Amino acid sequence: MEAVIRTGGKQYRVVEGQVIRVERLPGAQGEAVEFRDVLLVGNNDQVAAGAQVSGARVMGQVVQQGRARKVTVFKFKRRKNYERNKGHRQPFTAIRITKIEAK
Repeated sequence: MEAVIRTGGKQYRVVEGQVIRVERLPGAQGEAVEFRDVLLVGNNDQVAAGAQVSGARVMGQVVQQGRARKVTVFKFKRRKNYERNKGHRQPFTAIRITKIEAK
């Protein structure tokens, strides 16, 4: 069974047992997470889709809280002696999908 969930302004296609990285969610390592914003649920013969599938939910478990690799932002204007160097590390939560339920 597979599903499409929405969290952090993005959509993710998930299957049971898969580990995904999403925008930072509250919770410590090992805690359970529930996604109610399910856009599509399906298996081999049946598919339910909509703006939000009623009665569907995806359960997961927090595997890791962390920060992604550094992204370097470099700006310059030639011949003007202008250079700016900045960096950013985006926080994330790694989640293992444990169960996909549909009514």
